[in-house]
Amino acid sequence: MSKFFHFYGGVHPNESKISSGVPIAEPPLYPLYTVPLSMHIGAPAKALVSVGDKVLKGQRIGEPASFVSSNIHSPTSGKIKSMGTCLGPMGNQLPCVVIESDGEDKEAEPLPPILNWRDSDPQTLRNRVAEAGIVGMGGASFPTPVKLSVPPGKMIDTLIINGVECEPCLTADHRLMLEAPKMILDGVSIVANLLQVKNVFIGIEDNKPDAIALLTKEAASYSNPEIHIAPLHVRYPQGAEKQLIYAITKRQVPSGGLPADVHCVVQNIGSSFAIAEAVIKGKPLYERVTTVTGTPLVAPGNWRFRVGTSYAEAIKLAGGLKEGAQIGKLISGGPMMGFAVYSQEIPVMKNTSGILLMSPDEIHQYTSKSCLRCGRCNDVCPMQLMPGILSVQIENERFDDAQNWHVMDCIECGCCAYTCPAGRPLVQHMRRAKAEVGAKLRAAKAAADAAKAAADAAKAAADGKNAK
Repeated sequence: MSKFFHFYGGVHPNESKISSGVPIAEPPLYPLYTVPLSMHIGAPAKALVSVGDKVLKGQRIGEPASFVSSNIHSPTSGKIKSMGTCLGPMGNQLPCVVIESDGEDKEAEPLPPILNWRDSDPQTLRNRVAEAGIVGMGGASFPTPVKLSVPPGKMIDTLIINGVECEPCLTADHRLMLEAPKMILDGVSIVANLLQVKNVFIGIEDNKPDAIALLTKEAASYSNPEIHIAPLHVRYPQGAEKQLIYAITKRQVPSGGLPADVHCVVQNIGSSFAIAEAVIKGKPLYERVTTVTGTPLVAPGNWRFRVGTSYAEAIKLAGGLKEGAQIGKLISGGPMMGFAVYSQEIPVMKNTSGILLMSPDEIHQYTSKSCLRCGRCNDVCPMQLMPGILSVQIENERFDDAQNWHVMDCIECGCCAYTCPAGRPLVQHMRRAKAEVGAKLRAAKAAADAAKAAADAAKAAADGKNAK
């Protein structure tokens, strides 16, 4: 395919990729790792260990508690020091296991490598992805085996790999593409075989010409299926699932729909790499590449952190603060879609793509004003919503109206807030409405399920009486 398409809206924030030229480094072994049992969308994992238990690196310490859940593995060998809760990047308390390292970093027996993966059946590969605890590593952390289970009645013909990394400041995926192209392409090929698809694309923004050139060269040796590199224009949020699908295929995911509705599956570069390690090496997912960056830091860079490493240790690895520098804001993720956090004791998780420090001078201080009705937010919204009107509805707690105006389609990219001259907290409004509408929908479903259960019980009782 030689032509790719533009999605509606979007913005061009300052890229600030100051760590793009810094190779991935390995951190030292730390004395303690605080490992959350909830590093994914869905139910937290059920702990398989108790205080005082000895564990090995790569040993499973948590198992899925529901269909949408994930395995959790120990990042090192040592002893379970405590179990309780820890602070997560969204300010919530997460169940966790605290591991005291024994300094030996002794590995558990790896999962049996699947060396003949090209000839393996899809379920064998899907089971391995589940065993290894693979989740989406681009931010959402949806359990990958669930994502790779095609819903009944759906047909998938296209696999798209997200190598865009459009979020400003973050460079972890870029470095991974430069340093591990073969493993990434193997992971892509494994997923393609699992899904039995023939159309495979890796989308990369054209501000990464070195990654485009390298992956294009390496991909030439892959066939059945071929892997096509898709250079894309720089435009945020190019890496959002629906926008990436449109840019490469011109298929539009319907409102309230999923990529499977247009016969697509989208996977992240980091997840593809982790899948290859799980299948070929038998290695579970207990570490990931994370960017630690920002102008206050002495030496921004990219590190392969084990889950459970504290943000404080990550910041020390980046040299700490420059002389006289201050932290105006600490962000988990990037400046557009990340979350400001108030503690450095938050642990690195499977979806921690970046840790960003911003100086006080970089923080735009403003007071939210009334909507000016300028329409700029409408022009940049990639989902073609009307954020200004939605925001007013939400301020007045008219959540039914917001639902009817498709607030649930908001991808929280931040384009509207970025361009708003009145400084309105539009993303926060959308998140509030989505939480309120989601709670209402869940309550309605629970009530409907309870009513059905009561009706079924009454019918069964009546049938029993009639039988007598």
